[in-house]
Amino acid sequence: MSALNIIPANVNLSFIPKRKMFMAFSALLVAASVFLFLSKGLNYGIDFKGGIMLEVRTEKAANIAGMRTTLGDLGLGEVSLQEFGQPTDVLIRIQRQGGGEKAQQEAVNTIKAALGSSVKYRRTEFVGPKVSDELFWDGLTAVGLAVLAILIYIWFRFEWQFGLGAVIALGHDVITTIGIFALMGFEFNLSTVAAILTIAGYSINDTVVVFDRVRENLRKYKKMPFPELLNNSINQTLSRTVITSVTTMLALLALYFLGGEVIRDFSFAMIWGVLIGTYSSIFLAVPILLNLNIKRVGSLVGETETEQAP
Repeated sequence: MSALNIIPANVNLSFIPKRKMFMAFSALLVAASVFLFLSKGLNYGIDFKGGIMLEVRTEKAANIAGMRTTLGDLGLGEVSLQEFGQPTDVLIRIQRQGGGEKAQQEAVNTIKAALGSSVKYRRTEFVGPKVSDELFWDGLTAVGLAVLAILIYIWFRFEWQFGLGAVIALGHDVITTIGIFALMGFEFNLSTVAAILTIAGYSINDTVVVFDRVRENLRKYKKMPFPELLNNSINQTLSRTVITSVTTMLALLALYFLGGEVIRDFSFAMIWGVLIGTYSSIFLAVPILLNLNIKRVGSLVGETETEQAP
């Protein structure tokens, strides 16, 4: 049985010669994302806006779709429901009501009246603006520290130029993900922050694979023109990159279409992240190295300068 080859083994596409076009496209994506964020803003979820959380238990497996319809008709604004541990346990989140603590309590009473007496209420909490603000900044700090840790890791594994190239590509992925959420109006919550952190890990994994091949080729081909060496490195890892992305995408598409409302926004963020992360690893992270004065001997590799034939 022959192996599946999505990309031919001897492929030689022109990535580096067309780098200016791809960099211009990336700059346009980032500029559009920043514009959308500043002008339209994000649709922050309860985690970041504050609201009401109730944990309830039903006698039988909960009909979440029916409960969502019932609560959605109450006019309380954004409603989020998810199974919480067991099929009979449901976590309900309602956006913060205007009018202070009294308005929040009235909303809870309205919810209890709508769900009836067959539901047991195990926990009722109010997420105030102070807590939601702390959650927002904690999420922002988590993303910032993750990017910083990746920069340090790449710096020690390769050279600082590689780390800078990886972080630029990573920043491109994060900003465009925020931009697509602003454009589509999807809810931006702690799950989205988790998706962004996952995207960062996926993207840097792809980038490190290509960087490893660049470093290997720098050792082997001391006199090969640097643009040609980078282009060859991308082509040599292209099959692995595409196959990894395709298999990951199959799982994410299944989650998006079959996973239900609770994880749909998370799945969408991951699908976009895989696409944009694959793009940035190929068309952005490696071409940036051309402008960062990579040293081909000495500090990069401590090996003898013996020329090997391509």
